[in-house]
Amino acid sequence: MARSLKIPAEIDALEARAHKGRGAISNPPVRYDSQSTVAVDDGWGSANTRDPVRVNSHPDDEEPPRLATTLTRDASRTVIARNTSPDVPFDRSINPYRGCEHGCVYCFARPTHAYLGLSPGLDFETKLLFKPDAPALLRQELAKRGYRCDVMAMGTNTDPYQPVERELKLMRRILEVLAEFNHPVGIVTKNALVTRDIDILGPMAKKNLVQVFLSVTTLDRRLANIMEPRASTPLKRVAAIRTLNEAGVPCGVMAAPMIPAINDHEMEAILEAAHQAGAQRAGYTVLRLPLEIAQLFEEWLREHFPDRADRVLSLVKQMRGGKIYDSDWSQRMTGTGALAQLIRQRFELAAKKFDFNKFRYQLDVTQFRVPESASGKDTRQMSLF
Repeated sequence: MARSLKIPAEIDALEARAHKGRGAISNPPVRYDSQSTVAVDDGWGSANTRDPVRVNSHPDDEEPPRLATTLTRDASRTVIARNTSPDVPFDRSINPYRGCEHGCVYCFARPTHAYLGLSPGLDFETKLLFKPDAPALLRQELAKRGYRCDVMAMGTNTDPYQPVERELKLMRRILEVLAEFNHPVGIVTKNALVTRDIDILGPMAKKNLVQVFLSVTTLDRRLANIMEPRASTPLKRVAAIRTLNEAGVPCGVMAAPMIPAINDHEMEAILEAAHQAGAQRAGYTVLRLPLEIAQLFEEWLREHFPDRADRVLSLVKQMRGGKIYDSDWSQRMTGTGALAQLIRQRFELAAKKFDFNKFRYQLDVTQFRVPESASGKDTRQMSLF
C-alpha cells in the first residue's frame, strides 16, 4: 500500500493557516472531550535565538508542513447504515470510508469524525478509516432471509471515490457484490474515478439498477482548488458526466452546495455544462453549517476571502432565519428567506431551460436475487415463480 501508515506529527494549534492540498485551516477540539486546551502565543514561536538569521522570524514566514494521509482499519461488523430522516430520499446507505481526503471545507459529514475521538477539521481529511471487510459483510447482509431490497445510496456521507479508492478498490468490490445480487444503487460523487467502473455500471444500467450524480460546485478551477482541494477538477467531473451517459449509465448533476457570494453566481453555468454533457437530471442544495463546520468555514473564509467574509456570513444567516444554521427538516437543504427563494427560482428556471427533471429515475427493485454462491441452507430466498 502506497499510503503512509505513520501517524503525522500533531498540528500546531497556533498555526491556523492553510495547508497545501487541504481544505480545513485548523483542527478544532473534539466536542465529546471532557478537557480542552487553549494555545497562547508568547511571541517566541519556534525561532532559534542563537541563529541571527531566524531570531526575528515569525512562523507565518514559513509554509506549513505537508500533512500526510494515514489509514486505519475499521472493524465494523455491519456495513449497511439505516436512515430515517424525513428529508432524505433513501433509507439505507453504505460508506466504505470514514473521513474524506477530498478536503471540502463545507462537508456536512465532518462532525461525524468526533464520534471517533478525532477532530472534524484536518483530522477528517488526513486520518481516514477504511472498511476492508465491507464487501464480505455486504454479501452476508444481503443474503439474510429477512432482507428487503430497496435502492442503496452511496456517497451520502463521505465520497466512495475519494483518492484512496484508487488503491483500495473498496467501492469497486462493493459494486461487484451489488451487481451479483441485482441490487439497485444510487451514487453521488465528485470524483471522475467513477468512470473506472463503467464495466460494472454499464451492465447494471441495462437492467435499470444504477444512477449516478456528479457533484459540481464550481467551474472555476482556482476556487475548486481551495474549496475542495483533492477532488477531481471541475472539467474532469463534467467530462465524467459525458462519459457515463455515453456508456448508457444515467448520470445527472448536483450543483451543491450553493454558497452566496462565493459560487452561487455559477449555478446556471454549471447546469448548462452538465446539460451539454448529456445530463438529464439536476439538483441543488444551499450551504449548511452544522456544529463544528461553522467555525471551520469561517476560518476558511477569512483565510481565502478576507475582503468578503463578513458579507458571506451575513448572507448565510439570511437564509437561516438570522442564525448561522437551522437544522429544521423542512428547510435545512434549501434554506428560507428571500435569498434562498431567489436561488430556488433560479434553479427552477435553469432546470426548465435545459430540460432537466422531466422524468424520475425509477430503479428496479424487483430483480433482486440472492445468488447460490451466497445462499446457505437457511438463508436462500425462494422465487415466487
